Amino acid sequence: MNIRNSPSNDPLALNRRRFLRSLGVCLALPALESFPRRMFAAEAGRKFASTTATGVPLRTAFLYFPNGAISSAWWPAETGGEFTLNRTMEPLAKVKQHIQVLGGLSDLSANGGPDGGGDHARANSTFLTGVRIKKTNGADFQAGVSIDQVMAQQIGLLTPFRSLELSCDTVLNVGTCDTEYACVYQHNLAWSTPTTPLTPEVSPRALFERMFGAGTPQDRAKNLAIRQQQTRSILDFIQSDMKSLTREVTGRDRDKIDEYFTGVREIEQRIQAVEKSRAGRSQPSAEAPDAGIPTSYRDYVRLMFDMLFLAFQTDSTRVASFMISGDGNNRDFAEIGVNDGHHNLSHHGNRPDWIEKVAKIDHFYVSQLAYFLEKMEATKDLDGHSLLHNSQIVYGSGNSDGNRHSHSNLPIILAGHAGGALAPGRHTKFNDLPVTNLYLSMLDRIGGAQKLERFGDSTARLGSI
Repeated sequence: MNIRNSPSNDPLALNRRRFLRSLGVCLALPALESFPRRMFAAEAGRKFASTTATGVPLRTAFLYFPNGAISSAWWPAETGGEFTLNRTMEPLAKVKQHIQVLGGLSDLSANGGPDGGGDHARANSTFLTGVRIKKTNGADFQAGVSIDQVMAQQIGLLTPFRSLELSCDTVLNVGTCDTEYACVYQHNLAWSTPTTPLTPEVSPRALFERMFGAGTPQDRAKNLAIRQQQTRSILDFIQSDMKSLTREVTGRDRDKIDEYFTGVREIEQRIQAVEKSRAGRSQPSAEAPDAGIPTSYRDYVRLMFDMLFLAFQTDSTRVASFMISGDGNNRDFAEIGVNDGHHNLSHHGNRPDWIEKVAKIDHFYVSQLAYFLEKMEATKDLDGHSLLHNSQIVYGSGNSDGNRHSHSNLPIILAGHAGGALAPGRHTKFNDLPVTNLYLSMLDRIGGAQKLERFGDSTARLGSI
């Protein structure tokens, strides 16, 4: 059986991570009971970076939605554990006990001040950095290192991918986009240095090949062309290894493996169906960046969430950012009966019909979050808890009120238990604190080598979460 270990400087990772490899294929496996259990346990009292108390991986994600939210439909009326989900959050009913609604957190660096307009560019680029950006429409842009990349720099060598950056939006890294701010600010959430944005992957096909293909980008493109010509699945190339593996593992592991392979194949088929539907249309080039993007925005978002789920399930990464859409996006939502642009509607001027349409869009985005969280909760980790239990996931926007471009009292949800370190199932209000205080506390929980006293514009760690 051609199962090999991942290259890593972590001896525990060498023993616990398994791959199925074949020509052009490198398929990571989820954690299985048949692998040495001790490799996931903290040995001799040691606590390894980005692991929970039981020793399994601690996953961190930052999910961004644009243009704020209608506050009257967002915030629960009650605080504490006995709170009722407002109508925008109703899709989260099944995972209510696994989320915290956090009020009173602000993106201070996004405020206009002497720089005037440009709130969408500032909201997007400061949400994970907490650093005021340089106002420029040229190549001399400057932001700050984002919190996901601070984490990735500390723990990224533990996994095949230091981090993943995803989006379901058009990404522009040249030109001017928002009141004399360079487009790079508005179209990137993650920054590895103050001058290096990490462009998110928007193509489901490219992400699939990156996660499951082998070799250089050129190798992956060549192997994809071979599979498409032969109309073969990526799983066809590891059939013998798959059969050998299922013979050697326990019954429960067989079920898990079958579920995992089914999930991979189902995602591949969805991408293939989109590509087939586009084949008869006029395309700008063979390298069109929208390969595998469904026509339905709902399907697109869920497809990307499904691949993020697989990345966490297989411990391919422990840090991810998903800019579902960049701030200021003016997409229409005809598929839910809203034919007007989101950004235009967010400037509703208190018109009830516009407010209702924005609330409907907010509900749409939360529905996609619920889809992802329910899937994470339904999947068991090696310690018997769910993947969601062993995660800390932020969902939020750098704008609170799209009508006024306010960056105070941001709509923020913190999902997961961080392996028992968080206490979800409540609504907590803070007194106008920087959202970076939350990130500083999340950074502590991954347990990297470096403990920061400050991050961005933070003032302290956020207690009581």
